[in-house]
Amino acid sequence: MAKRITRIAKLEFMAMQAKPGAELASLGINMPEFTKQFNDATKDRAGDVVPVVITAYDDKSFDFILKTTPAAILLKKAAGIEKGASNAKTQTVATISADKIREIAEYKLVDLNANDVEAAMKIIAGTAKNMGIKITGMEETK
Repeated sequence: MAKRITRIAKLEFMAMQAKPGAELASLGINMPEFTKQFNDATKDRAGDVVPVVITAYDDKSFDFILKTTPAAILLKKAAGIEKGASNAKTQTVATISADKIREIAEYKLVDLNANDVEAAMKIIAGTAKNMGIKITGMEETK
């Protein structure tokens, strides 16, 4: 008989810094085991925010899938800013190159709803535009 899924949760932790807490307690999983496995799996991503999808089963076991760092965080890091614009239509907080957008798009491609890097670049460029980040070397699409 297959295990019954009790809950699926999407959470974000800093790489190698997951610890037992309220978010994990509500899932009803073995928290120390999850934090150990998560921290081991994210050793190579130190300093990044790592989204994770946790599937909790009725016997307190779990599975988890690591996702790529959110685009907004990658864009802030690439632009060297703390936060995006409060009004992206009137304010520009930074400028980055199309090459940086391509680099972020290639990294995020596995988690995006895009078939190729160009489509992924448009998604990342849209996020950048909404944050008040101007992109140089990329043609504007309406």
